[in-house]
Amino acid sequence: MKSDILKNDIATMPHRALLRADGLTDDDFKKPFIGVANSFNDIVPGHIHLRALAEEVKRGIRDAGGVPFEWGVPGVCDGIAMYVEMRLSLPSRENIADNIEIMTLSHSLDGWVGVTNCDKITPGMLMAAARLNLPAAILTGGPMKAGRDKDGNGMDVISDFEAVGKIKAGKLPESDAKRIECESCPGAGSCAGLFTANSMACMTEVLGMSVTNCATTLALDPKKKIQAYETGKRIVELIKNNIKPRDIMTKDAFENAVRVDMAIGGSTNTALHLPAIAKETGIDLPLSLFDDLAKTTPNICHIRPAGPYFMEDLDRAGGVPAILNRLKNNLKSSLTINSKDIAEIAAEAKVLDDEIIRPLDNPFYKEGGIAVLKGNICTDSVVKQTAVELDMMKIIGPAKVFTSEEAVLDGVKNNKIQNGDVVVINFMGPAGAPGMPEMLTPTATISGAGLKVALLTDGRFSGGTRGACIGHIEPEAYVGGIIGIIQDGDIIEIDIPNRILNVKLSDTEIAERKKNIKIPERKLTPFLEKYRKEQLDK
Repeated sequence: MKSDILKNDIATMPHRALLRADGLTDDDFKKPFIGVANSFNDIVPGHIHLRALAEEVKRGIRDAGGVPFEWGVPGVCDGIAMYVEMRLSLPSRENIADNIEIMTLSHSLDGWVGVTNCDKITPGMLMAAARLNLPAAILTGGPMKAGRDKDGNGMDVISDFEAVGKIKAGKLPESDAKRIECESCPGAGSCAGLFTANSMACMTEVLGMSVTNCATTLALDPKKKIQAYETGKRIVELIKNNIKPRDIMTKDAFENAVRVDMAIGGSTNTALHLPAIAKETGIDLPLSLFDDLAKTTPNICHIRPAGPYFMEDLDRAGGVPAILNRLKNNLKSSLTINSKDIAEIAAEAKVLDDEIIRPLDNPFYKEGGIAVLKGNICTDSVVKQTAVELDMMKIIGPAKVFTSEEAVLDGVKNNKIQNGDVVVINFMGPAGAPGMPEMLTPTATISGAGLKVALLTDGRFSGGTRGACIGHIEPEAYVGGIIGIIQDGDIIEIDIPNRILNVKLSDTEIAERKKNIKIPERKLTPFLEKYRKEQLDK
């Protein structure tokens, strides 16, 4: 084992002395040393219960014959950071992967468990697992229950974001807004819809890195602590059998994950995170694969924000295993931490609600969740097509250009944005913002105000965004992308079914404008300056 150097070498006697100060005994030096990377904090609702889950993980490790060592991992709440200072969220993903690399290698650990839940923490941990290739297991903390309005209808944090637009448009009294604020997020867990956190939890389970049913079991369901205990026991078995993440997260496993993503209609951010995780294993996962699988995989779930259902409904219907069962004839063999192939899990599962998880021959949409658009504006861009209304799938309209979220909100307030416009928010990419922030506040405000517009950005959209919102536009404005030269009144053509995104400008006009591109000034912290430099050096 990797930890043997600490346990057996005469040169590491001082190291053992320090470990004895931690409480280790002679017997402990015969056992595997296992890290518990716990992203508990009492800021993020999705993480406030992780301390209790980590205790169960450690109990499972001890009972299976291992020695657990716990440390803290940072976690940003995208919902709290949104609009106020969201540029640090995506960079935190790499910070989390680095954190785990530092702790596991510095302390000669034999394997580790990641206790996680929210948007950038789960992908950061999966990146670390792929990079280090030490035995690893991931425990995702589970979704929040939906809130309920005065009529008993489900609510979540997106209800609050969209209420802002209704208030600004004079369509919602502030007394009703207060009720939404106080009752939409009733307790611990990742936000209740199929937003980025829960999308990535589902991807984790399909990749084979979490125990069966982990993704959809609610945060405060007693079964979650059982899953935590089982995860602790499982990591000891993985170490004993020398099963590593790259044995599990194979090319076939990533293809299975993308197919499931298309079937459930997950967040567009999966198209950012899955390729980054795959890259750490040496696997190329191009956006073209997402688009190809979307064309052959029907969308069989309609979870918020695309539809009326919540993660608790998906769990009740059978969770990820039931999705796998629907897709079992299209899945490829891949190992999981459960000592079962993904195909076995699919075959054993049952669908418990044919409306929540529809049959393949009765889908909500004939294509999967994500479409990849191309044209003279971009080489690639991403839209969650299953959350777009049918009358917005093809749009030709005038651009209204902004370089900040605040400017968009002012545009809504001052009636600068009108039905039929194409709102362009540029210089919001990885280098331009920097940090590629999400645009949930402007999109939800526009939706709440009842405006029928499309949005384009070289930044990102939240997993909670719905509508004709096209993000991840490459190349980004900061490095000379065409999105940076679009002006008010330019005519934009969007054709989602045919995967087209163009601005109606001649090549001559585009070339002339690129000579005079103006980059907005941004106030940057040293961390963001470093991140921008890293993006430009790629």
